[in-house]
Amino acid sequence: MLRGLWSAATGMAAQQLSIDVISNNLANVNTVGFKKSRSDFQDLMYQTLNQAGSITAEGGEIPAGIHIGMGTKPVGVQKMFMQGDFKETKNELDLSIEGKGFFRVLSGEEELYTRSGNFKLDSEGNVSTPSGDRLQPEITIPTNTVSITIDKTGTVTAFDPEGTGISLGVIELYTFSNPSGLFSLGRNLYRPTDASGEAISGTPGLDGVGTIAQGFLEMSNVDVVEEMVSMIIAQRAYEINSKAIQTADNMLQMANNIKR
Repeated sequence: MLRGLWSAATGMAAQQLSIDVISNNLANVNTVGFKKSRSDFQDLMYQTLNQAGSITAEGGEIPAGIHIGMGTKPVGVQKMFMQGDFKETKNELDLSIEGKGFFRVLSGEEELYTRSGNFKLDSEGNVSTPSGDRLQPEITIPTNTVSITIDKTGTVTAFDPEGTGISLGVIELYTFSNPSGLFSLGRNLYRPTDASGEAISGTPGLDGVGTIAQGFLEMSNVDVVEEMVSMIIAQRAYEINSKAIQTADNMLQMANNIKR
């Protein structure tokens, strides 16, 4: 019975983590470029009371042993980098990535990565995130620019009042061998880790790298209905584990009352 108490307690803790992850997904349902998370679990060690395949005193072989599990534990919360829906904004500096890839930005002295393409201009005309992190390689828009075009390969062209176009450079995209291994910093930013591998620079539209769409934003890939169903499942599993604890407690109470 004590095993049941602790096993059910690990189940309640696991479902609490599930609710935490689901709540964060739902809180960011309208966050540009947000990627939902998924919690993964594993069963804990087993207590072996009778080993399968062992020989009995009569010389027979036990076909199935007795293995009692000790509960569950979380082993990871990974980002799911499926494509989100696109929202048309017609803003010249709103960019979305169709396919694989990340934008690189300079945050302080550190180069970080993001899927959020809602860029702005700072006081010097540099293309930056809403938090002021400059896009890398830097793209600086001249002060006499009246319009900007960015094609699907990332080529940036600025037009002056006379209609003359000036090429300002190419927006590069970066891929990772394991995007789920990126470290989430918040503010839609990711930091490479040993698990993600090094960033691989690429030209949009070439070698499997996604393309860039101007005037669109990639929205969150959170499916509200799916998250609500997952929330119900986690809530019911939490409730069931609490019932298991109550049942084990009642059985212990009955055992304690035998002497009376």
